[in-house]
Amino acid sequence: MSIVKEFKDFINRGSVVDLAVGVIIGAAFGKIVTSLVTDIIMPPLGELLHGIDFKDLHYTLKEAVGKTPAVAINYGLFINNVIDFLIVAFCIFLIVKGVNSMKKEEPAPEPAAEPEPTKEELLLTEIRDLLAKGK
Repeated sequence: MSIVKEFKDFINRGSVVDLAVGVIIGAAFGKIVTSLVTDIIMPPLGELLHGIDFKDLHYTLKEAVGKTPAVAINYGLFINNVIDFLIVAFCIFLIVKGVNSMKKEEPAPEPAAEPEPTKEELLLTEIRDLLAKGK
């Protein structure tokens, strides 16, 4: 089988196409959530916290010198990203929960009845019982 035919068969599998569509939709959804957090959630939250803009929160390790930029830990951006993640994770949770509720619940399988003992097992049981009685 040629490598081109193998690749074509791989691409034509439904799961690969579904995965590609999921990744594209996920990237677009991520942009929407980022905009939601950055443009809608964080400004009022910053106002509630006396006008703090989370984008500007940072801890400077080394000041800028000449053309060398400052070295800083941008914990405000980290807070924004954590909120992004929590919103995306919650939305994914709701989607999975919704999909799971649509699935039909299959009844649990009934326990199988014990099979009849074989002639050997019956004979061995009888021998065991006789030995227990001391005969």
